[in-house]
Amino acid sequence: MRGKSSGIGEASVYHALVVIFLEFFAWGLLTSPMITVLNETFPDHTFLMNGLIVGIKGILSFLSAPLIGALSDLWGRKFFLFITVFFTCLPIPFMKINTWWYFALISMSGVFAVTFSIVFAYVADVTDESERSSAYGLVSATFAASLVTSPALGAYLGKVHSDDLVVGLATAIAILDVFFILVAVPESLPEKLRLSSSWSAHISWEQADPFSALWKVGKDRNVLLISVSVFLSYLPEAGQYSCFFVYLRLVMNFSAELVATFIAVVGILSVVAQTALLSLLMKKLSNKHVIMVGLVFEMLQLMWYGFGSKIWMMWAAGLLASVSSITYPAISAYVSTHTDADKQGVVQGIITGMRGLCSGLGPAVFGFIFYLFHVDLNPELTDDGIHRPNGSALGNGTTPHITSSPNFVPGPPFVFGALLVICALMVAAFIPEGASVKHRKPSGSSLEMSYERGHKKNDSMDAASLPLMDETGVV
Repeated sequence: MRGKSSGIGEASVYHALVVIFLEFFAWGLLTSPMITVLNETFPDHTFLMNGLIVGIKGILSFLSAPLIGALSDLWGRKFFLFITVFFTCLPIPFMKINTWWYFALISMSGVFAVTFSIVFAYVADVTDESERSSAYGLVSATFAASLVTSPALGAYLGKVHSDDLVVGLATAIAILDVFFILVAVPESLPEKLRLSSSWSAHISWEQADPFSALWKVGKDRNVLLISVSVFLSYLPEAGQYSCFFVYLRLVMNFSAELVATFIAVVGILSVVAQTALLSLLMKKLSNKHVIMVGLVFEMLQLMWYGFGSKIWMMWAAGLLASVSSITYPAISAYVSTHTDADKQGVVQGIITGMRGLCSGLGPAVFGFIFYLFHVDLNPELTDDGIHRPNGSALGNGTTPHITSSPNFVPGPPFVFGALLVICALMVAAFIPEGASVKHRKPSGSSLEMSYERGHKKNDSMDAASLPLMDETGVV
């Protein structure tokens, strides 16, 4: 399926890849400056405020993702690519203009922080079913590639020049991304699937209600199983990402340079996993089993991070983590091949929204577990001028030590996350392996009939009761 509209060439996967790369490269540059600004703005409650800000953003993303996805099914992908990238990147220049506005805008930007939802729907529009899993792998690999060098580059430029230069560069890249969408990205959704009338003609208040996504999750068995699997697997992943690099730096004693190298190496391995390895697995295994392979590796890497106490163990766990990165593109591929073409945005929005919910809850859960085990990640200055975590055995001796055995369970939240992933594996085992939706390009006449049926007041079947995903097949 190829869409034609204003832009350069026909709509393709490569347009989506550029959009994703530029957005997350811009934010990757700010990894080091953002930690500095966060600590300077909230010196006494750095990680508490980080969890609060990320949590609000995640909750808003959860509430808005299904609605934005549904609107993109009606009005097309390009407009929503523009607004999601624009508002997600809007806070960047405010890091140096006004830090309070910066953190407020980051929190509120969660309403539009659903670029992945629109991008995956865009990819579904322009690819055939047979090539969709590899295309989703490319999208996820591009995300990983954008973070291979950008954190290290941002840290280097900030050290050699200033954080002002880093923020300026990130702002310029974000502007370039918005300009690329406006000028170069064609519309991917075919004209016959788009409805160009007013909001009121095609979007009911029931559809506009963000909580309707929860109702859809409960009414459709496939969406329910996928959503629960995503929730149980992504919650520990979100918690891990929120504190992991600080954990390496302060608890596992990685140097700043070693942390940057770790990010780069794991990012490169993730690119390989999400392209070559994912394509190989998709040829050898069913989509469901590829999802389960990814979950197994996620469970293993969390266990290793939780019980590991040596630097080489962190590197080994990083290798496992790179393989586990195939899970989400495999889930997105499964969803796309079991969903009608005109519902891609809705279902991808639900899945992305569930990830947004985890992005809010994950950091809070991990922070609470660290608190329960008396592991405080707020650094203190030791006698030798080195920042160490409060309660660490490497501190200055004036603060309490970790009450749990650091040699046995250095990272208790990671162990808890592994247990959640085991639950996700059990849920994923019940996902059907049924045949995918075959008729992905409805004719104009059938589309009109479907539209009329969905909008007649006296219709015998409520369109909202129809399943979002094809449920044929057995476990």
